[in-house]
Amino acid sequence: MASIAPISQSQPLFNKTQFRPRIFPSKFFININPNFTGKSSSAGCRAATTAAEKPKKRYPGEAKGFVEEMRFVAMKLHTKDQSKEGEKKAEGPPVAKWDPTIDGYMRFLVDSKLVYDTLERIVQKAVFPEYVEFRNTGLERSESLAKDLEWFEEQGHAIPEPSSPGVSFANYLEELSEKDPQAFLCHFYNTYFAHTAGGRMIGKKVAEKILNNKELEFYKWNGNLSQLLQNVREKLNSVAESWTREEKDHCLGETEKSFKFSGDILRLILS
Repeated sequence: MASIAPISQSQPLFNKTQFRPRIFPSKFFININPNFTGKSSSAGCRAATTAAEKPKKRYPGEAKGFVEEMRFVAMKLHTKDQSKEGEKKAEGPPVAKWDPTIDGYMRFLVDSKLVYDTLERIVQKAVFPEYVEFRNTGLERSESLAKDLEWFEEQGHAIPEPSSPGVSFANYLEELSEKDPQAFLCHFYNTYFAHTAGGRMIGKKVAEKILNNKELEFYKWNGNLSQLLQNVREKLNSVAESWTREEKDHCLGETEKSFKFSGDILRLILS
């Protein structure tokens, strides 16, 4: 470290006459070390080390738990008419302007049941131990959908076979669950939670137009729905605590694919 130092008393300027060195106040000395604080050298080193450290990156929602990170990413994939947080451009008319059909709605319900059957079977099988946490959450939909399809059959409607959107999603979930728990749980979260929010709103609008306001079992839950959702949030947050940041980012990165699968199924209502 370079600095301007006072003249040493052991170095006379002239042989005969010696001058007593003048002591200058410290303010006249220039220290060119940018980390100099005027404190001890050890304190200066600590300051330099701290300055060199990069601040930890904070992810949107991270302070509230990983589920809030998932929610933040999911909301960005909504359109503005779906959510004020949405950033995606609308690709079709808003739900209020939909023109659903009974046949299309039944196709949507059949494919939805296939997906929920698959999700529930996967957590029961539990290839990965964390899946066990998501058994019997109270959010399960398979049994409710079976009752709804039975009701349609009683009204004289023929129940269709599952179609490509539902089959594709179910097969993908099966494969994913065997090798990638982070990505699978992204789909688990988005499928169940989206249905309790936007899914209920869509169900109400469809019922107004083609079902004489009948509320299907698909949109009913036993118990307090808010508490059921909170219980699952806590379980997801707990499981994610053991994940690395890379694993969390991988989970978040699956969100857009989850939206595409569910969107393909949703569009069956208009078919």
